[in-house]
Amino acid sequence: MEKSRPHVILSGAISVDGKIATKTNDSKLSSQKDIQRLHKLRSNVDAILVGKNTVLRDNPLLTVRHVKGKNPIRIVLDSKGTISKTSKILQSSNKVPTIIAVSKKITKKNLEKLEKFPVEIISVGNDAVNLKPLLKKLSKKKIKTILVEGGGTVNWEFVKQELFDEIILTLSPFLIGGEDSVSYLRGTGFNRIYNSPNLRLKSVKRLKNHLVLHYVKL
Repeated sequence: MEKSRPHVILSGAISVDGKIATKTNDSKLSSQKDIQRLHKLRSNVDAILVGKNTVLRDNPLLTVRHVKGKNPIRIVLDSKGTISKTSKILQSSNKVPTIIAVSKKITKKNLEKLEKFPVEIISVGNDAVNLKPLLKKLSKKKIKTILVEGGGTVNWEFVKQELFDEIILTLSPFLIGGEDSVSYLRGTGFNRIYNSPNLRLKSVKRLKNHLVLHYVKL
């Protein structure tokens, strides 16, 4: 029987206190060796997924560069289709397969903007992108593995709905603090510890001052 959703890996670099960026969005937490490790991981998955805020803040390419390997399909969660037409994602969509997941809240103007680019538009959800049917549709497209490099909001949705299988975190020797800095998981959080998904530590890898922690969901 075909699995109803792809295998989902959450990935990110965090400070010792669980932050992924400062309040001014400085997120340079990875060493060069860790960046190479991440790009090797990208080359081994079918797709890479981020939210619209990551595109807005970082304007990433989401390609494989620091190692040899194939580019994964790029997936952007963008309920209202607000991604800029000058973003690297859209500007390079003729070279790298790209999917924009939207909701019924997308405006006609934004839909027409996206249709000018060679991207696939998938509409799932009324007010926001609904992850469960999105993952089901992606599975039907033979996408078997997805690497989620999202911000705190996207990460939380995958964790809250238990739509992930692994978490790979690079623990960096920094302290950020601050209520306005960005945590790896945002959202409302769990009320009780036993409500949260159980994880088992699979491996620990040392990269100079960094630790790469690999967890699998039980």
